[in-house]
Amino acid sequence: MSDPHSIDQDLLQKLVYDALVWSSLHGLVVGDRNIQRSGVVPGVGMVHAPVALLPTSFPESHWKQACELAPIFNELVDRVSLDGKFLQDSLSRTKEVDDFTSRLLDIHSKMLQMNKKEDIRLGLHRSDYMLDEQTKLLLQIELNTISSSFAGLSCVVSELHRSLINTYKKQLGLDSQRVPINTAVTQFAEALARAWTEYNNPRAAVLFVVQPEERNMYDQHWFSLILNEKYPFLIIRLRPICYLFQDMWLQWFPQLNVHTHKITTVRKTLAEISAQGKLQPDGTLVIDGEAIAVIYFRAGYAPTDYPTESEWRARLLMEQSSAVKCPSISYHLVGTKKIQQELAKPDVLERFLDNKDHVAKLRKCFAGLWSLEESNVFKDAIERPELYVMKPQREGGGNNIYGNDVREALLRLQNEETNEDAAYILMQRIFPVVAPTILMRDGSCHKDSAVSELGIYGAYLRNKENVVVNDHAGYLMRTKVSSSNEGGVAAGFAVLDSIYLT
Repeated sequence: MSDPHSIDQDLLQKLVYDALVWSSLHGLVVGDRNIQRSGVVPGVGMVHAPVALLPTSFPESHWKQACELAPIFNELVDRVSLDGKFLQDSLSRTKEVDDFTSRLLDIHSKMLQMNKKEDIRLGLHRSDYMLDEQTKLLLQIELNTISSSFAGLSCVVSELHRSLINTYKKQLGLDSQRVPINTAVTQFAEALARAWTEYNNPRAAVLFVVQPEERNMYDQHWFSLILNEKYPFLIIRLRPICYLFQDMWLQWFPQLNVHTHKITTVRKTLAEISAQGKLQPDGTLVIDGEAIAVIYFRAGYAPTDYPTESEWRARLLMEQSSAVKCPSISYHLVGTKKIQQELAKPDVLERFLDNKDHVAKLRKCFAGLWSLEESNVFKDAIERPELYVMKPQREGGGNNIYGNDVREALLRLQNEETNEDAAYILMQRIFPVVAPTILMRDGSCHKDSAVSELGIYGAYLRNKENVVVNDHAGYLMRTKVSSSNEGGVAAGFAVLDSIYLT
């Protein structure tokens, strides 16, 4: 179906109703921001996650390209993280003007001084891309190395779309097999479980570092379910009859045949970790009497996560421990915008990767990235601000600067003659294909023109010299109205989506 806006009203109402029922029954939910306790107490104030009613078309060739890049980016993150001097030097000017980055670098510097070794290294990443309409190139937006969210709910969205297509196959003229099965949460949970196994303490737990109020908690609880439950993810979530036929399911979908786990998970805020956490002489982190094997950060990526010194003490405490960190402080720093810009410079990738073919593949997906110190680009961005995005060292959506605001920000920096320019980078603005879509939020549907961003998850686990896991690990498709600059789902700018391969 080339234009979902052409769906007749009767069919549209049926699709919307069925989608809402399916989402409610299958855990495609978030906390309702209008209900105060929805981010604190599970089961209170749930509402369906914001979603696209039907999947968005995406070229299969570019899908395969994005999947192929994930293991290369995984390796790159690990290699760059080992070069402490490169990280410190590249972020040195940023440190002078950005307090948050400065505090992260201070922790990193302490680990270097301690000669802290991370034998077991776990990365759960997501590389985000847009397909540029003019050049037809798949261009990277950013690489996320901390709290790569929606691995849980993105899988459920793919299944929602497959279900709707199967139910209304004749009316829609679509093939559900063109919507790739999304195993992101299964593969992420498996990587967490294997890191727990490598740590080799069967009585230790996996710690989820969370925000005090988290309306996206259900995306995270899918991980806990898999780590604790007996059956693989899709068999858990589908109808009970599927338990009777799990051998058949695993024959059809061998990628679901993960190990079964009985791993304890605990959820703590940074403040709780500061109050309850202790280090034993051997480096074991103990929180509220429970030893911790793996630390999975779903908080700690923004300055607002550290309102007091207690939260910073918690971050340092975890970094000093022997627990497997996801991410470690060095992995976290590799995901900063400034490091992304540094890696795009000529000959820098070759410093970390030996395979020339891998270097070429990465460089092909790089958009234009520049420091504000580059005077020609600085001048051009003032004259043609619509062609650039100005990015600070922040995660989570809602932070970038676009359009005429770019010109105003650059002129202000120029007039002030301070070092604040080091807090930002400039990036080529990508103009993706605009397509008609139907967005669903708060039980209502809305027709609009939209653009989409594809995120490919990657899982990486290494114990000393042994690479245990290095693979692409499912995907996240986000769609937003074309008039919106920002793209975060949790921040309220976009909806969850899946892809329809063309």
